[in-house]
Amino acid sequence: MTTVTTPAPVRPARAGRRRPAGGRVLLYAFLVTLLVAFALPLLWALSASFKARGDIFSYPPQPLPLPGTLENYRGLLDGQPFWSWFVISTVVATLSTVIAMGLCSLAGFAFAKYQFRGRNVLFNIMFSSLAVPFAVIVVPLFIMVAKAQLTTPYFALVVPWVAPAFGIFMMRQYTEQAVPDAVLDAARVDGCTEFGLFRRVVLPLLRPALGALGVWSFLNSYNSLIWPLIVISEPGDYTLPLGIQALFGATGRSYDLVLAASVLAAVPSLLVFFLLRKQLLEGLTAGAVKS
Repeated sequence: MTTVTTPAPVRPARAGRRRPAGGRVLLYAFLVTLLVAFALPLLWALSASFKARGDIFSYPPQPLPLPGTLENYRGLLDGQPFWSWFVISTVVATLSTVIAMGLCSLAGFAFAKYQFRGRNVLFNIMFSSLAVPFAVIVVPLFIMVAKAQLTTPYFALVVPWVAPAFGIFMMRQYTEQAVPDAVLDAARVDGCTEFGLFRRVVLPLLRPALGALGVWSFLNSYNSLIWPLIVISEPGDYTLPLGIQALFGATGRSYDLVLAASVLAAVPSLLVFFLLRKQLLEGLTAGAVKS
């Protein structure tokens, strides 16, 4: 007698578990709380910059400037060389960012795709410099710049940010993942030079990482205070962080002028972030999802 075995029905695979409604609500509540915590200082500074000096720290605090005033901005722009500080900071940060993106991408490509004697030793020395705080190398760096007679304000302000170790490390790691060796070999077979290979093949593939590096480099240079405090002596050559710090001391704790200057100083950083946010997000999430 033959026994017929009926195969067990195959259950369809689940497309994915849905997050419980309570968990979703808690997640959104947590994210909204973080958003408020991070945005509140900026919103308070924006509101307080339109208040009279006596109303900034009034109790209970007023969320909105009622009545609002533009005297803080008029006093800042008419009585202080704010636009000079603004232009110097923006130009220096832009130059530093452009040079850093070029040098870091070249160095990262070389470390990732070329074999040469001492490559690992050089990379380890460069990478280990990340453990050294910037304050430790400020004095030796200043002596080197002074000995080379390169203390011109624009040049001296740009020097520390043109080849950051973190930027080289990030570009090297991204190049190893995003640039296949087969593509480089095919370009060489077609007669492409090494620099043409970098410009035409490698750079387009590095756009997400370059966007992330650009935002990071711009903010580092734009917000720097210690280095400008050492190399700049003339008030007309101050950067924005140094100018705001001097403004705070020179005006006897005039929080109205300081808040107005801080709000205007935040504009370039926000513009850079919004212009490069797509590349920044792609660069930060690259490699997080397996293909």
